[in-house]
Amino acid sequence: MLAIVDSTLPFLEFGKADFVLLDNVSLEEFMANLKLRFEKGRIYTYIGEVVVSVNPYRAMNIYGRDTIEQYKGRELYERPPHLFAIADAAYKAMKRRNKDTCIVISGESGAGKTEASKYIMQYIAAITNPSQRAEVERVKNMLLKSNCVLEAFGNAKTNRNDNSSRFGKYMDINFDFKGDPIGGHINNYLLEKSRVIFQQEGERSFHSFYQLVKGAPDAQLRSLHIQRDPTAYTYIKVGGQIKVLYHVQIKRDYYGWQGSRDLWCRHGTAWFVELTENSKLVSILGDLLSTKDENVEKALLYRTVATGRDVIDKQHTHQEASYGRDALAKAIYERLFCWIVGRINDIIEVKNYDVRVHGKNTVIGVLDIYGFEIFQNNSFEQFCINYCNEKLQQLFIQLVLKQEQEEYQREGIPWKHIDYFNNQIIVDLVEQQHKGIFAVLDEACMNVGKVTDEMFLQALNGKLAKHAHYTSRKLSPTDKNLEFDRDFRIRHYAGDVAYSVVGFIDKNKDTLFQDFKRLLYNSSNPVLKAMWPEGKLSITEVTKRPLTAATLFKNSMISLVENLASKEPYYVRCIKPNEVKSPLLFEHERCKHQVEYLGLLENVRVRRAGFANRQIYPRFLQRYKMISEFTWPNHDLPSDKEAVKRLLQGCGFEHDVAYGKTKVFIRTPRTIFSLEEQRAEMVKRIVLFLQKVWRGTLARMHYRRMRAALIIIRAYRRYKVKSYIREVNRRFRNVRGMKDHGKHVKWPTPPKVLRKFEEALRNIYNRSEWWAWTLIKDLSPEQLVQIRAKVATLECLKGQRADLGLQRAWEGNYLVSKKDSPGTASSFTLISSDLQRKDKFMRVLFSCNVRKINRFNKAEDRALLITDRHLYKMDPVKQYKPMKSIPLYNVTGVSISPGKDQLVVFHTKDNRDLIVCLQGMVPAGDSRIGELVGTLLSHFKR
Repeated sequence: MLAIVDSTLPFLEFGKADFVLLDNVSLEEFMANLKLRFEKGRIYTYIGEVVVSVNPYRAMNIYGRDTIEQYKGRELYERPPHLFAIADAAYKAMKRRNKDTCIVISGESGAGKTEASKYIMQYIAAITNPSQRAEVERVKNMLLKSNCVLEAFGNAKTNRNDNSSRFGKYMDINFDFKGDPIGGHINNYLLEKSRVIFQQEGERSFHSFYQLVKGAPDAQLRSLHIQRDPTAYTYIKVGGQIKVLYHVQIKRDYYGWQGSRDLWCRHGTAWFVELTENSKLVSILGDLLSTKDENVEKALLYRTVATGRDVIDKQHTHQEASYGRDALAKAIYERLFCWIVGRINDIIEVKNYDVRVHGKNTVIGVLDIYGFEIFQNNSFEQFCINYCNEKLQQLFIQLVLKQEQEEYQREGIPWKHIDYFNNQIIVDLVEQQHKGIFAVLDEACMNVGKVTDEMFLQALNGKLAKHAHYTSRKLSPTDKNLEFDRDFRIRHYAGDVAYSVVGFIDKNKDTLFQDFKRLLYNSSNPVLKAMWPEGKLSITEVTKRPLTAATLFKNSMISLVENLASKEPYYVRCIKPNEVKSPLLFEHERCKHQVEYLGLLENVRVRRAGFANRQIYPRFLQRYKMISEFTWPNHDLPSDKEAVKRLLQGCGFEHDVAYGKTKVFIRTPRTIFSLEEQRAEMVKRIVLFLQKVWRGTLARMHYRRMRAALIIIRAYRRYKVKSYIREVNRRFRNVRGMKDHGKHVKWPTPPKVLRKFEEALRNIYNRSEWWAWTLIKDLSPEQLVQIRAKVATLECLKGQRADLGLQRAWEGNYLVSKKDSPGTASSFTLISSDLQRKDKFMRVLFSCNVRKINRFNKAEDRALLITDRHLYKMDPVKQYKPMKSIPLYNVTGVSISPGKDQLVVFHTKDNRDLIVCLQGMVPAGDSRIGELVGTLLSHFKR
C-alpha cells in the first residue's frame, strides 16, 4: 500500500514518505530522498509495505504509549512511516484473516536490526491482552525479557557495532483466537562460537564474560577462582578491546539474566582457567565441571583410540592439545547457549492448548538475523552469513513478486512480467548438490588422510573455474587483491567478497574429541550431563559420521526459508548511515552500497512496474469522496466500485487506473499526487464550512441556554429579594418604640446575590436620620459643635494615629483654663479680649501652649491661639504678647506625624510654614492633635 500521510496530522513530512512516489526511479533520486529524510529526523520510509529504517544513533521520542495509540488499528498509509505500522499490519493480518505472518528484519551489522525487533515486540505486547489476563501478561513479559538473556550470551562488541548479534534468531509468537499472545518458540542459527577463543583487533568476546568479571560480587568471584581483571585471561583479551564500557549497565545486565546465571557461573567459568601443566588449575577445572581431576587431565592430554578390539591412549602433541582445548571451550559455550534457548522455549511454549476447545492459534514470526558482512578477514562464519543473506534476498524478491502476482490474479487484473535480478545462481553456487561450495567442502572433509585448506581451494578452482560469480588468484593471476592458495572471491548480489580458506576445513568438521564428550557426560552435574548425550557411547561403538557445520547450516536455512515462505511476510530493511555512530553523518557511498545489496531499488521498480497504488473501494471513497459532487457526502450509485469509477472519470484519470474486484489500481504516482492536492483543497473548504456551521450551532445553543438561565435567575432573584425584604420589614417594624432602637434585633441571612445589598442596607439603617436625631436631639449647641469636630477628626485621621482624644471632652480654649496655665490665665484673657476688639473675630477655636521649632532647629516656648479669623503665635513669657498673626485664609494645610509626639506644621501660601509641638497638657498624657485637626476641619466645613 502506498504511504500517503494525512495532511491533518501534526507531523511534518520531508521528501517522499514512500519511495514508490519518486518522480523518477533512479539511484540518485532514491539516495537524495533517503538522505533528506535522515537529516530531518525521519528515519523510516516505505517501499509499499516494506519499511526502510536508517539507524539514527540517538534516542528518539517516537516509541512511547502515545505513539503506539496513534498506530493501533490504522492502515499503513494513514500515519507517517514507522515500525509500529508494519507491526500493526502483521498483527491485523494475523487476527482478521487468521493468517500466519512474519516480519523479516535484515541489514548489515550495526544497522539497528536488534533494536527494531525489540520495538516490534514492544508494540505487539502493548496492543494485546486488553482484559489484562495474568497468564497472557506472564507470557508477554517472558517474551520481552528473553531478549536480555540472549543478548548477554549471543551479542558482542565488534568494530562496527557495540551490541552486534553474533547469532541468528527467529521467534514465533503464538496467539489465541482473540489475538492475545499465549506462547512462543525461538530458533537460533549459527552462533559465532569461534569468538570464544579469538576476536579480531578492536573487538570483544561475548558480553557475558565481561558481565561476569565486572558484575559478579567479590565473594562469588572468589568461589569461582576468577579475578576481577579481564586482562588476566587470554581468551577475552585477544581482540585488545578489554576496556569495559558502561560499568553500571554491565552490572545491571549481570543481575538481569537471573534464569541462567547460576549455571553460567559454574560451567561458563571454564574459559577463565589457563590450562598449563599446573595441577591446581586442573583441579579448579574439575571442580567447575563437576568431574574428577584425573579425568580432566587425561582428556586434555590424551586421546583414546580404538583399533579393532584394542583401546589405546595416544598422547597429544602440543598443537593437538591446544586444538582440543579450544574446541572444548567453543563446544561448551555453544551447548550452554543452546541449553539457554531450550530453557526459554520450555517456559514460553504453548501449554495445554486444544484446537478443538480454544480454536486455531496463529503465529507472528520475527526474524532478526545477521546482515551481509564484509570484513578485512572473511572466514567460514562470514561465508555462511552471506549465504544466509543470499537465501533471504532470493525469498524477498520471490515473495514480493508472488504477492504482486497473486493480488493481480485475485482482483482480475492482467499480470505483466517483471524483469529483476535473480540471485538463484549465487545460491546454487553455494548449496548445489555435488557442485556447490558446501558440497566441495564436505567432500574434502570426508577424504581420508591429511586434508588442508589449500587442497580445498584447489578443488574449488577445479570445479568452479568457469562460473561467472567465482574467481581466485589462480584463475585471475593479475588480481593482486587475492593471495595464492588462500583466497577466493564470490560476486554476491550485495557486492564482491573475498574469503580466506584458512580454517574452513576445521570449522566445517567442527571436531570435538569423543574423550571430551565422555568426560562431560560423566559429570555429576545433571544439567551438564544432559548437554552431552553422545558421551554415553562406548569407545568401540561405530557411529555414523556426524553432519558437517556447513550441511547443518544449509539445512537450517532451507527449513527457515520454507517456514517464512508459508507465512505472509513483512519486511524491515535496516541501513547503517556511517561507521562512526554519528547521528549527523550520512556517508553517501556506504549507504548507496547498502541500498544496492539490499535490492531496494529493484523493490521500488517491482512496485512501480505494475500499479504503484491500490486501495479497497470503501477506503478510497472515504478518503477522496469530497472531490466529486457524485460521491459527496454520500453516493446513490449501485456500488462503491461504480462510485469510484464516476469519481475518477470526473477527474480525468480513467486511463491511468484499473478496476479490480475489491480494489482500485492506480498506475502512476502523479495521479495520487493530483488526487491528494484536490483532496487537500476540498478539506480546507469542508473544514471551514463545518467550523461555520458548528460555531453557529454552538452559538445558538449557548444563547438558548443563557436565555433560559437568565429567565430562571431573574425569577429566582425576585423571589429571594422579596422574601428578604419582607423578613427585614417584619423584624424591624417596631424599632422606633424599642429602648435600644432595634440594636438587639438579628438581621436575617441574605441570599448570596443580596450580600452587598445587605451591607448597604445595614449602613443605611445605622446612618439613618431618625437614628442620628434620636442620638443628638438632647445635646446642647456646644456639645453638637464638639460632636461635629470629632466626626471630622475620625473621618480624616482614622487609622493614622493611635490616640485621637475622642473619649474625652474637648475644651478648645485651654489657655483660659487654670489647669494648663494656673498663673497666667488672666493675662491671656486680657490679650485675647484686646485681639477680639482689634481683629473682630467671633470666637476662639483652639488655644494651647506649644514649643516652637525654628529653621535653625532651636526650640522655644510659645502659645498658640486660633480664632475664626486668625492664627496667633504668642510669647507666654511676655504676658502672651502676639508675635505673629496669620489670617486663616492664608493657611493652606496642616501636617501631623503618625507617632506619639504632637508635632503640627501649618502650611501657608507664602511658604513660611509654622512648626510647633503641643505641650503643657494637663493631664500630661492628653492628645490634643485630634482636637486641633477636627476643630479646624469643622470650622472650614461650616
